[in-house]
Amino acid sequence: MSDEEQYDLDAYLDRIGWRGERRPGLATLRGVHLAHALALPFENLDPVAGSAPSLAPGDLMAKMVRGRRGGYCYEHNTLLRLALEALGFRVTPLAGRVVLGAEGPGSRPRTHAMLRVEVAGEPYPYLADVGFGAVGALLLPVPLVPGTEYEGSGRRHRLEPLPHDGPSELWELRAYDSRTGEWTGQYAFTQEPFTAGDFEVFNWYVATHPRSPFTRRPYLQRTLPDGHHLALDGARFTETLTDGTATERELTNEAEARQLVEERFGIAVPAGVTLPG
Repeated sequence: MSDEEQYDLDAYLDRIGWRGERRPGLATLRGVHLAHALALPFENLDPVAGSAPSLAPGDLMAKMVRGRRGGYCYEHNTLLRLALEALGFRVTPLAGRVVLGAEGPGSRPRTHAMLRVEVAGEPYPYLADVGFGAVGALLLPVPLVPGTEYEGSGRRHRLEPLPHDGPSELWELRAYDSRTGEWTGQYAFTQEPFTAGDFEVFNWYVATHPRSPFTRRPYLQRTLPDGHHLALDGARFTETLTDGTATERELTNEAEARQLVEERFGIAVPAGVTLPG
């Protein structure tokens, strides 16, 4: 049985709670994207345990759909791509450089995965991304149109062109920070297509390189249906409300950390993972 044959669209849609229409229109794209973003948390517990997560469809089904686990960008957006293609969308995988917390768009390698989705009847393709582990992540896809602001499920985003020396136009996804009143860059990307083999290489590097932040400490994110955003970075737990107000606290021991991960993030901590606290 091939990996694609192990993919189960019905099980995936049931896992994310999507009961809407199944045709390749904008309502379906928006609905599935939001349902996925709210149902499946971001987490890097496999790299913390010393292994690179599998991107094979059957393994993603076992881990994220049938198991109480999440994943990081390669896993999330591979799972979403498989669903959208099964629903009839034309999807192109893209790769970008994370600029959040960086010196500029050229200071980091392309290690983030996202998707370009063509929608029947729509004049522009859409940027879809359910795997960016930050409070500025997309909850809904946005049209690939620069300079226009979009509001999606309580978050505001826009795409801005950036000057660079390459032949393809470089765009930056920016999110509005209600606490500061500023637009903050999240990642920069071109629309050059990438392949599954490219992401296998990226995935291995990010999950195993000793300098990768994902190998050093747990990093978990989850957005709740009420809009509250949860983040665990090592032993620091942050909860951000819809108005941008954030509270932080340090976890005191591993038992507290495991309970938090199980109850607030909905993740079953795998064997071999020691949570800081």
